[in-house]
Amino acid sequence: MFRWLLALIGLVAVVVVGGYFVLKRPDIPYETLAVTYESPASRYVDLPGGVHMHYRVDGAPGDAPTLLLIHGFSDAVQTWEPWVRQLNDLSANGYRIISIDLPGHGLTRAPAGYRASINAFRDAVYAFAQSQHLTHFAIAGNSMGGNVAWEYALAHPDQLTGLILVDSAGWSHPTDEGALNSPMMKLLRSPVGPYLRDLDNTALFRRGVQAAFADPAHASEEMVTRFVTLSRAPGHRDILLQMQTNRNARRAASNEVLAPITTPTLILWGDQDHLIPVGDAELFHTAIHGSEVKIYHNVGHMPQNEATEQSASDVHEFLYRIVEGSALAPGQAVE
Repeated sequence: MFRWLLALIGLVAVVVVGGYFVLKRPDIPYETLAVTYESPASRYVDLPGGVHMHYRVDGAPGDAPTLLLIHGFSDAVQTWEPWVRQLNDLSANGYRIISIDLPGHGLTRAPAGYRASINAFRDAVYAFAQSQHLTHFAIAGNSMGGNVAWEYALAHPDQLTGLILVDSAGWSHPTDEGALNSPMMKLLRSPVGPYLRDLDNTALFRRGVQAAFADPAHASEEMVTRFVTLSRAPGHRDILLQMQTNRNARRAASNEVLAPITTPTLILWGDQDHLIPVGDAELFHTAIHGSEVKIYHNVGHMPQNEATEQSASDVHEFLYRIVEGSALAPGQAVE
């Protein structure tokens, strides 16, 4: 009987191990990913510490007012494409728009052993700004990118002309069932996270992307494929896992933490954000003196994709007011 039990356990182990290797997905070389995810606007720069950063430059020449865009967790520069198109139409070469891939995201390479954190990403943005000789620019961030953006505003206020928080992360919600406690995030933070990291996570990514929208139809298969595929760049899955397992080390937003921000601030939020509660918009508004808030009806976690026209228009009007030298008056469009 004991031998039969051992044989059964052995068979189950073989099936489990065999299934693991069937579902395991290898890294995809950057050169392969670049064929699909580079654009004519793509550029690269080597930063101190070994980060090889991918970024895009769109819009006006280098002497124009600059807007720097920072994506959210596991996302990439593509999330800003709708805004880039809309802002180009609204501003008629009024802005230079730069979008970056953070380390471990998109086409940006991080060195082996890179320790990912909000502060590390903030410092990578600073190194990028230094490399591009950016001294006065507006910064916008969505979700985790918003957390990076407000930390940047605290660390380097003299550089910024404006701060735009788009459904920004930062406030602590221990019992919240949002982005930090979604099924995908919980699994990644569990003891099996390191094993799940290398498996086919398409279904988990699909659920996560769909949850980002009030209307799940916005979560196209092309978008889901992009999230899944870019996560398989060498080293990316380890960095994404780090950002989940180490999330408690982040500095939480509070009135006291955010009070020093004097940069003109615009807060944008979808009222149907199921990942980070819309109530956080008011928390940011209260904490950041003089900030403005725009709430979008029937919009989820990514207004740049789900309410492109209205959110881009609000950004344009905000930038026009705060950035000297904008080319067009608010609402003026290219004929």
